[in-house]
Amino acid sequence: MSHPTPAQLDAAAVDCLKKLDLAALKVKERLAIPPQEMPSQDPEVRRRNIQEVALGYTAAQAQAEALRCLQCKNKPCVAGCPVAIDIPAFIQAIAEGDYQKSIDIIKKDSLLPAVCGRVCPQEEQCQLPCTVGKALKDVNKSVSIGRLERFVADWEREQGKVKLPAIKPETGKKVAIIGCGPAGITVAADVRREGHAVTIFEAFHKSGGVMVYGIPEFRLPKVIVKEELATLEKMGVTIQTNFVVGRTRKLLDLLAKDGFDAVFVGVGAGLPKFMNIPGENLVGVFSANEYLTRANLMRAYDFERADTPIFRSQKVAVLGGGNVAMDAARMAVRLGAQEVHLVYRRSRVEMPARIEEVAHAEEEGVLFHLLENAKRILGNEQGLVTGMECVRYELGEPDSSGRRRPVELKGSEFIMDVDTVICAIGNESNPLIRQTTPGLDHNKWGNIIANDQQLTSLPHVYAGGDIVLGAATVILAMGQGRTAAAAINKALAAQPAVT
Repeated sequence: MSHPTPAQLDAAAVDCLKKLDLAALKVKERLAIPPQEMPSQDPEVRRRNIQEVALGYTAAQAQAEALRCLQCKNKPCVAGCPVAIDIPAFIQAIAEGDYQKSIDIIKKDSLLPAVCGRVCPQEEQCQLPCTVGKALKDVNKSVSIGRLERFVADWEREQGKVKLPAIKPETGKKVAIIGCGPAGITVAADVRREGHAVTIFEAFHKSGGVMVYGIPEFRLPKVIVKEELATLEKMGVTIQTNFVVGRTRKLLDLLAKDGFDAVFVGVGAGLPKFMNIPGENLVGVFSANEYLTRANLMRAYDFERADTPIFRSQKVAVLGGGNVAMDAARMAVRLGAQEVHLVYRRSRVEMPARIEEVAHAEEEGVLFHLLENAKRILGNEQGLVTGMECVRYELGEPDSSGRRRPVELKGSEFIMDVDTVICAIGNESNPLIRQTTPGLDHNKWGNIIANDQQLTSLPHVYAGGDIVLGAATVILAMGQGRTAAAAINKALAAQPAVT
């Protein structure tokens, strides 16, 4: 399949704009504007490099896409956004060519627009209720809100016009944040704006959480995360790395001994799940967490300059159908595997990965095995993976998730020839904090229980993101971070002033 070049896409957008009377566009004319395709690297080129696949809209494309927005008065897209960005307003500013106004509108509610514009599942959130998509009977033809958000965020950064949020006078109050991922960053920004001192404690040697160790460079360049974090530090937020709360310091000691007035727990869900099948202890079996952390945080893909050990695979099987599975499969391609097989026990319809990520994986040569799953992993006398016994499925009635339940077909076993198996079937919460914090309630899955203000069972201790939700998305974690920050700010405002 041939891909239009960025120049061709830009030319098409320019031609489209020339044919429009921009001052008097009616609904029918807006609906007739074609959705703007995202320029991207050619699949044969990008599978051999680690650079970002999606290249971003041109100015002409951004304006053409923005003009598709109907500026609905009821703003259904805003209701679908976990942080309630005024989406029609920022899109209208793009249509008018006022990019500064556009990014200023976004940043009232989100400190991470360049990140969210790239990795959030907009088709399941803000773009799902979009009136344009409903009118055209296809969510994939909704206004591309995420791509427009990315466009103005990149413009701001490239122009060197990143502005610091206004910060109120110092209050003398202190807030500790455990985990420097999306939820923690959001809380830090909102609490700091109110004038409170903020310290983020991060277990890894680099801050950024899943945005750094989990999401690959080809989907989210690390320089973008680094620059977003630099904004936090310029605001006066302290980030302390290599600090494992529960080991370096217990959570309750932050309150009782270190003088913090509130603590937010945003440590994510970083404990990988496995299949619990024979052979998972063989050499060549990895969790997606370990595989991606080595490749992303520790730059194992840079064979010439990094010393990070990574398994040099020839035939890889990735188990799972979510975004993490796609990331692992696409990373295996870039690490030189001759074959990469993605094995998922349901059909494409039930696959939770973003449509765009599935398409990119297929374009890059990942082979999809749907309605199949691993039964056991095979190895040799040296303990190395030599293959995987799989079984085929058919779909039965829907289960509690609403997806049709996979039913094993008896006698359908077959052997897949692989030397590496990567398990990407989900994550659980790390038990360290709950094991070292008496009185911190959690559910049967180990997730911390928090109320609608993100307050836990302990006074002054809040939690949000994956540690509460289970493995979720960047923007959902940010949404809980905003809620927690508002509750923290309200609680601290009610306390006597520090003199």
